[in-house]
Amino acid sequence: MWEADSHDVIEVRGARENNLKDVSVDIPKRRLTVFTGVSGSGKSSLVFGTIAAESQRLINETYTAFVQSFMPSLGRPDVDSLRNLSAAIIVDQERMGANSRSTVGTATDAYAMLRIVFSRLSTPHVGTSSAFSFNNPEGMCPACEGLGRVSTIDVDALVDRDRSLRQGAITVPNFGPDTWYTRLFIESGLLDPDKPLRDYTEQEWFDFLRKPPTKIKQAGFNATYEGLLPKVQRLFIDKDRESAQPHIRAFVDRAVTFAACDQCGGSRLNEAARTATVQGRTIAECSAMQVSDLAEFVAALDEPALAPLLATLRQTLSSLVEIGLGYLSLDRESGTLSGGEAQRVKMVRHLGSSLSDVTYVFDEPTVGLHPHDIQRMNDLLLRLRDKGNTVLVVEHKPDVIAIADHVVDLGPRAGAAGGHIVYAGDVAGLRRSDTLTGIHLDRRAGLRKDPREPRGRLEIRGARSHNLKGVDVDIPLGVLTVVTGVAGSGKSSLIHGHLPGRDGVVVVDQSAIRGSRRSNPATYTGLLDPVRTAFAKANGVKAALFSANSEGACAKCKGIGLIYTDLAMMAGVATVCEECDGRRFTPEVLTYTLRGKDISQVLAMSIEEARDFFASGTPRRILDRLADVGLGYLTLGQPLNTLSGGERQRIKLANHMAGDAAVYVLDEPTTGLHMADVDQLLGLLDRLVELGNSVIVIEHHLAVMAHADWIVDLGPGAGHDGGEVVFTGPPSRLVEADTLTGQHLRAYVT
Repeated sequence: MWEADSHDVIEVRGARENNLKDVSVDIPKRRLTVFTGVSGSGKSSLVFGTIAAESQRLINETYTAFVQSFMPSLGRPDVDSLRNLSAAIIVDQERMGANSRSTVGTATDAYAMLRIVFSRLSTPHVGTSSAFSFNNPEGMCPACEGLGRVSTIDVDALVDRDRSLRQGAITVPNFGPDTWYTRLFIESGLLDPDKPLRDYTEQEWFDFLRKPPTKIKQAGFNATYEGLLPKVQRLFIDKDRESAQPHIRAFVDRAVTFAACDQCGGSRLNEAARTATVQGRTIAECSAMQVSDLAEFVAALDEPALAPLLATLRQTLSSLVEIGLGYLSLDRESGTLSGGEAQRVKMVRHLGSSLSDVTYVFDEPTVGLHPHDIQRMNDLLLRLRDKGNTVLVVEHKPDVIAIADHVVDLGPRAGAAGGHIVYAGDVAGLRRSDTLTGIHLDRRAGLRKDPREPRGRLEIRGARSHNLKGVDVDIPLGVLTVVTGVAGSGKSSLIHGHLPGRDGVVVVDQSAIRGSRRSNPATYTGLLDPVRTAFAKANGVKAALFSANSEGACAKCKGIGLIYTDLAMMAGVATVCEECDGRRFTPEVLTYTLRGKDISQVLAMSIEEARDFFASGTPRRILDRLADVGLGYLTLGQPLNTLSGGERQRIKLANHMAGDAAVYVLDEPTTGLHMADVDQLLGLLDRLVELGNSVIVIEHHLAVMAHADWIVDLGPGAGHDGGEVVFTGPPSRLVEADTLTGQHLRAYVT
C-alpha cells in the first residue's frame, strides 16, 4: 500500500477543550460521521472547538507572517495532537451577515448565472452581464442605487431643535455630546455649537444635515465631515437591519419610512435591464419567482452555446428545491433567512464545488425541516460524502443518525458529567449500547390518550401575510397546541404575524438576548442579586463588591475576565486577563467567601451544582426553573453571547415562568435537544399548561406533535403551494388524515 493511502482517519489525541475529558478518538475520512449526545455533552467542543478550529488555524499558518498580521489570531485548541486533518469548511446556522444588497440569488451565484443568460438571449439585447447587476452602476436603478426601495428620514426623529449641539441636540443612538461623531459637528467650524438648532440659518441647516463628505481640520488632524442625513444613512439605514441591536432597529423603525422605488418598482434595475426579456419574462420577474417555478422556466431554455452554464444553473436551482428551499425566490434578502435556511443556502454553494477531500462540518442541518424534508437533506449529505469528502455532522434526529457510516456518542451526561466518548462505531452497535442515545434511538412517544379541553380560543381571521391565503383559524387556549407543516408552508407567518401584541401573549424566540458579553445566566435571571446579598451579609461588606460590573471588578479587564483586542476590519481577539486570571474580580473580593466558596467559584458552578449549594430561598427557585428547561449544565457565569439559539430560547422561557399565566409562543424549542432532553421538554410544556398557561409551539418534532392536545397543520406544500390550513384537531385524528404531516406521524406512532 502507498504511504499516502494510510492517512484514512483523523486522529484526535487528548482533547480537553471546555468539558472534554482527555478525549482520544479516530474519525474515518471520506465517510459520514454523526456526533450525538445530550446538550452540553461536548459534541461542539470536539467537532467545532477542536477539529474544525485546528484545521482553520493550520491553514492560516500557511500564509506569510505579513498576511497573518492582518488575520485574527486563532489560539491552538487544548489537545495533545491532531493528525491527518484536511481543510475544514464549516456550514453553520449563523445568519449570513448580509447587507440589503445580498440575496439568495447573489449568495448562491444563481443570479450571476441568470445575468449571463439574459446578456446573451434577451430582447432587446442588453450588453454584458454586469448590465443586469443591481450592485453595479451599469445595471442599477439610478434613483435607489440598486436597493429597490427609497427611504425618507424624519429629521425630527434625529434631533431636538430646541437644544444646541453641546446640549445633546442629536438624539441618534451613539451620538451623545461627548462622542466622536458629535464632536466632529461641534469642532467642524461650520456650525455654532451653542446655538439651538431652530435658530440655524439656511446655510447652517444645509451644512448640518446634507453637506457631502468634506475634508476638514479637527484638533490638528485631518478628518472627513459629512451631514447628519448621509451619515445616518450610511451607519444605520444601508446596514442589515436584522443583525442590528434591538435599540438600533427601534430607532430605524421610528425615524425611517421605506417605500418601493417609484422608478424601478422595487426591481432594483435601470430601465434597459428591467425591460429586456427572455421567453417573455424579465430578469426581475425571474428573480421574484418561486425557485421551484424558476427551475421549470430555466429547464425549458434551449441554447447550445449556453449549455454548460444552463446545466450548472439548473443544478443549483434543483439543489435548492431538493434541500427544501424551493419556496424561496432569488430576490429574497439573505439577512431575512432563518438560521436553518441560511445553513441550507450555504450547503447548496458547496454542492456545486469541484473540491474533494475536504472536511465539511454541519451543525444540526435538520433545524427547521419537516420530516418530509429530512430525507432530501440526507441525500445531499451523502452526495457530499460520495464526492470524496469527510462529512462531520452534529445532530440529534434519528433519521440522520440512521444514515451515518460512523457514530461518535458523547456523554454520559452534560457539562461536568459529560466530555467522554461513550460509544464510537456503527449505528447497529449504537442501538445495542446502553448510552442515552442508544436507549432513545428507537423510542417513540405515544399519542396523547385524553387531550385536555380548551378554555377559550384565539381567533385569527383573513390572514394574508406572505403566502397565507386568507386563513381563518381558532387557536385553543389552556392546552398545548402544535403548529406544523413543511418548511415554507406559512407557520411563522400565521403565528408571528398575528399573535404577538395581543394581551397576555409572550413570544419566547431564539433571537439574541440584548446585553453585552458581560451578561450571563446569573445576571439575566436576577439570580446574582440574592447571591451578592448573601455574600455581603456573610462578610459584613457592601453587595456592590460582588458585581463584576461594579466596585469589585478587576481594573484591567473591567470585570469581563478577557481582554478584547480590536483588529479594525478583522475579527477581534480575546485573551484571558493576566491580572485576574479570568476570574473577573479584584484579589480583595476573592478573599470573601460564602460557605467556603468565593464569588468567582460560585459563578463557575453549573446550574445543577448551584442547586445543591443554594438549597432554598429565591436562588433555589430561579435555579430550579433553569434546570426545568434543561439548562442544568450551563455555568452561572457563562456569557450569554456564547449560547446557541435553543439555549437562548430556554433561558428566556425560564425567566418568563416566574410571571403570571400567559399564552406562550415557542418557535422550535427542540432545537439542539437530544432525544432524552425532548422527554424533559414535554414534561415542562405539560407543567406550563397545568399551571394555567396556554402553550403554542411551532414545531416539526414528531414526539411533540404526538404529545399535543391540538394540532394546526399548514400546507399542503411550501411557498405558493402552501398558505392554507389543511388540518386542525387532536393528533389522534391527524394520523388518519392524508396530509404530509399526517403520513409521517402515522408512521412514527405505529
